[in-house]
Parts: sequence; C-alpha cells; structure tokens
Amino acid sequence: MTDRLTDAHLNMPLFPLSGHVLPGGTMRLRIFEPRYIRMVKEACNGTSCNPIGMCMLNDQGQVDNNTHIHPIGTAATIVDFEQLKDGLLGITVAGQGLFKVQQINVQEDGLRVGHVCRLSGWAPQPLAADDQFLASQLEEIYKAYPELAVEHCAENLQQADWVCLRWLEILPISANTKQELLQHDDCTPVLEFLRNLVLESKQ
Repeated sequence: MTDRLTDAHLNMPLFPLSGHVLPGGTMRLRIFEPRYIRMVKEACNGTSCNPIGMCMLNDQGQVDNNTHIHPIGTAATIVDFEQLKDGLLGITVAGQGLFKVQQINVQEDGLRVGHVCRLSGWAPQPLAADDQFLASQLEEIYKAYPELAVEHCAENLQQADWVCLRWLEILPISANTKQELLQHDDCTPVLEFLRNLVLESKQ
C-alpha cells in the first residue's frame, strides 16, 4: 500500500472517540471536558470553522505515549451547535477528508494536537448491480436506527465509495480492522470485505 498523500500538512486538534465519522458522514457529539470546549471555541473563532481531527481510539495503546490514537483520522467541520437538555454543548460535525497523524503534541490541558498530512480519498466508483444489496441493507439499518442515519440522496446509494464509508462508520468491528481497510487505494477490497460480512450474517 502506498500513502495517498496530498501536499497539505497542517496542525489539527485531535478528538479520539469510540464512535466513528468518515468523509461524507455526520456525527452529533456532547462536549463537556474543558479541553474539548476550548477546542470547539478555537476552531470556530472566526467567520468559518477550522477542521478538527476525529480519531479512532486504540484500546491496545497507551495514553502516556499517545498510542491510544490510531493514525488515520477524519478532518471534520463543525456544522451545527445546540445547548442540550442537560446544559452541555452539543455539536454536529461533518467528515471532509482523511488524514494521517505524523506527530502528536500534548498541550497543558491534555488536548492533543497532531501534525497531520491529508490523504487523498477513494475515487468515485459506481456500485455494481451485484452489490446493490449493500445499499439496501444500509437503508434498512438507517430506518431501524435513525440516530445512525446520514442525510443522503438516491445518487449516494449508487456510489460504492460512499456506501463503503457509511458501513465502516456503523459496523461493530475493531478500529484496527477499519484502519486497515481505510489504507487501501480504492474501495474494491472494502466491498469484498463487506460482501463476505453481510452474506455470512445471513447464514
């Protein structure tokens, strides 16, 4: 596998989570730790919001040396704010693109800031007729669990790359496996993985 790198290298605050958002997806979050409240304020201190880095937690890693953060994350933009019933800050983020963490610095309040390089996303790829069941199954899950649903149109469900990313967001598989799948240069190996997984679940 070769890194799909672009020219953009930048520093980005990192937000490690057990839930996952990928490019084209959205996620609602409750913000209560002071370091992450500061992160949100600093990300949106102008006319537009700078991206924050949504990272997958590595349950085999250590906080002391930052290995609890998996290297491939999603640059996400804050698209909505709300005050929740419990008084906490609620935000909605939208995934924009993938990045790879090169180095992590820890600030005084514990906020991690990563020096990251952007990864080029998977090229658009139409969903083959034989794989339409993946889109249908995804829609069934969204109807059964609306809290997982991502706003979409019929065209999205015809794109293999979009469908693969949405499955990776919601599947209860290890973050290690998701990291491995995201490293592929296109979504073809991910389609094969999903085919096998969904078909096995029906047996």
